[in-house]
Amino acid sequence: MSYKFLSIFLLLISLSGYGQKPPINKASELAVDQDRLEKSIFELAKFGMKDNGETSRVAFSDADIASRTYLINLMKNAGLEVHIDYAGNIIGRREGNDGTKKAIAFGSHTDTVPDGGNYDGCVGSMAALEVALTLFENNVETQHPLEVIIFSNEEGGLLGSRALAGALSPEALLVKNSTGFTQGEGANRLGGDVTKIDQAARKKGDLAAFLELHIEQGGILDTENIDIGVVEGIVGIKWWDVEITGFANHAGTTPMNMRKDALLAASKFIIAVNEVTNSFEGKQVGTVGRIAAEPGAPNVIPGKVLLSLEIRDLSSEKIALVFQGIQKRAAEIAKDSNTAIEFHPIDANAKPALTDRTIQEAIAVSAKKLGLSHKQMQSGAGHDAQDMALIAPAGMIFVPSRDGISHSPNEFTSAEDMANGANVLLQTILVLDRELK
Repeated sequence: MSYKFLSIFLLLISLSGYGQKPPINKASELAVDQDRLEKSIFELAKFGMKDNGETSRVAFSDADIASRTYLINLMKNAGLEVHIDYAGNIIGRREGNDGTKKAIAFGSHTDTVPDGGNYDGCVGSMAALEVALTLFENNVETQHPLEVIIFSNEEGGLLGSRALAGALSPEALLVKNSTGFTQGEGANRLGGDVTKIDQAARKKGDLAAFLELHIEQGGILDTENIDIGVVEGIVGIKWWDVEITGFANHAGTTPMNMRKDALLAASKFIIAVNEVTNSFEGKQVGTVGRIAAEPGAPNVIPGKVLLSLEIRDLSSEKIALVFQGIQKRAAEIAKDSNTAIEFHPIDANAKPALTDRTIQEAIAVSAKKLGLSHKQMQSGAGHDAQDMALIAPAGMIFVPSRDGISHSPNEFTSAEDMANGANVLLQTILVLDRELK
């Protein structure tokens, strides 16, 4: 065979594709860069880092404001058009190739509780940016527009998501966080405009879907060695201030059978909260997390006790039933102890939010295709997704947090677990982009 003929023969084979691997479905083979994702978490942690190496980046603080320039630059590097809305949310948008479809939004928050950790909220935010960058680098177009949202002040009142959902009350703008700024002042500090904050609201149906990746703020996934949590709902939360009034008197001269001891009644009330909550089937929780006795002297019988009551469940009806049971026991305790027990509702409650079943299924399918274990579970903590569920079908993905620790400098999620969650987020977005009508 001549050299010329051989060359022609090899060219024909090349053109025919003989001996080559079949083309792959590029989108289904996409994966985030695990090392880059972890590096972005460490870079974000530098904003608000203290001398001891721990990070405190409370909303509206100088550290929070400084971090936003970093986040905006990451968005622009991912090919997103970026703006800050009137509530201080950072929103990066990438248009889809079908002008008739509405956006799929995803994201979380980057503010922390005072002396918090580097993973709560941050994992979901940096994973969302990593997903956007992965799509951009690989020239993967979507039918739906995509929106990456970094919500403002999640930890101190869900400012950004409540404003987007049109659920932010005027009174909420007056609430201060640990920086000393009110939410209204804070929105302005973040580049928003409190005088126009109502215009940040989206109408129901404006978004095709919303997704949030978050660390599990509990130890279920870590204990059971499960990769992914498919969140079926976010619990509702009801709060009350409870005031128990007795009579303050001399601790040395007042006989035991003549006392109106408010602290003794409070101790029985706390036990009753635990017993009543456990008397129902389900995953509801009831908590007394704060207590203060007056006048607070060792030689005076407490005449007044102020304490908190919180009840959480996926069902508003269950919360009401538990509260009714607690009220009944409180009346009995008050009668037996010659005290008065009053409940004062706190107007800072969150309604239960069930996640969308179609999105749950898409998350589960994506996890399975990636070879990751998963389980259905509820979220016992509130999230931005809870408010977004008011205006769009919403879904949440959980990844493990070591020992179930969160809101602490000791919270930790491994790079592998973060990447697993980000890849599930990526593939779920692609599934929804194909399948949502």
